[in-house]
Amino acid sequence: MIEVVERVLQWRAQGKRCSLATVVAVEGSGPREPGALMAVNEDGEVVGSVSGGCVEGAVVTEALLRLDAPEPILRSFGILGTETPKEATTLAFGFSDDEAVAVGLTCGGTFHILVQPEPPGYLDRLAEALQEDTPFVIATVYSVNEDLDSYFVEENRAVVPPAVGASMLILGDGEVLGSLGNADLDRVVARDAAGVLQQAQGTRRSYGRRGQSRSREVAVVMAVSAPPPTMLIFGAVDFSDALAQAAKLLGYRVVVVDARAVFATEARFPKADEVVVAWPNDYLTTWGASLSERDAICILTHDPKFDVPAIEAALATRAGYIGVMGSRRTQADRVSRLVTQGIAVEEIRQRVCGPIGLDIGARTPQETAVSILAEIIARRERRLAGSLSESAGPIHAEGAMTW
Repeated sequence: MIEVVERVLQWRAQGKRCSLATVVAVEGSGPREPGALMAVNEDGEVVGSVSGGCVEGAVVTEALLRLDAPEPILRSFGILGTETPKEATTLAFGFSDDEAVAVGLTCGGTFHILVQPEPPGYLDRLAEALQEDTPFVIATVYSVNEDLDSYFVEENRAVVPPAVGASMLILGDGEVLGSLGNADLDRVVARDAAGVLQQAQGTRRSYGRRGQSRSREVAVVMAVSAPPPTMLIFGAVDFSDALAQAAKLLGYRVVVVDARAVFATEARFPKADEVVVAWPNDYLTTWGASLSERDAICILTHDPKFDVPAIEAALATRAGYIGVMGSRRTQADRVSRLVTQGIAVEEIRQRVCGPIGLDIGARTPQETAVSILAEIIARRERRLAGSLSESAGPIHAEGAMTW
């Protein structure tokens, strides 16, 4: 995202025209989520990706055609030899199946991509937000009911309806740049964007021309850029270092916590964003309220005087994942201790993964890190985590539009 925006700004400074392609929806399986970007300039230079390769050529061609076009266009790229269901496509995306482009997607999905002849005017502010890790939502109109007139009169004033491609940038502090067409719709969408930011999960919504919630005249996609999720790792052991390194690859902000100052050092955990000397339960008492369902707690201490109080404190948070390392016998002992503290067995079974990780035969710290992260992903996606070759149904669940 940063690379695309910065390159577009460079092209603009050089006086080069460019088009911007944005994934607004994916049906079925696909390698990129809504919000994925590609930019193409008048010289045919390309930055970014909207499909991981399978439709890039077709999108580049469309983007170059858009340079001389007066308005954005929404294109569907589907499986060669098949058609997107007309009723669902027309209802959700505003075009019929004869407008879909069959390009032979090997992933089996259908991409809906908005191609704009001119990037939005708020790119400079967006670049600053990306550099500063400021959370934001980009709301873009991707479909407008064809029955809407070019303007309409309401309360003795002319109001121009939204147009496909109109977008707004809503920052975490409430600052709003751009417009979807009129102040009433902008106000409602900005309000909804605040909720999207809080949940850190993008969405698609329909509105009336002035933001009426029960109307389907205007379809808007909201893509969110939120602060990275946090992974708290309790226990300054070799498994913790391997997990910290692997978690960074998935975009986590990693904090390693241990009460033993001799072990909890930045030199031993160079990939961690923060290394804290504290008792796990004390740390969670101070910072636990800031955790959300996106965050993970991994307790790798192997010591009852550390891990039992840590589990108890972790259960008091909203963390989406709580995992504890140790044998089955050790876990049974922990459960017994927690029950004596008044915690229900059912709550422990539902929220605490112990022994931690998927059963893939992991032995080394690095393999164990893969096992743990795989379990975190599986629980987040509500999957049983079997082999794809031995399962049926969609490869990807309905995904979050998160950048």
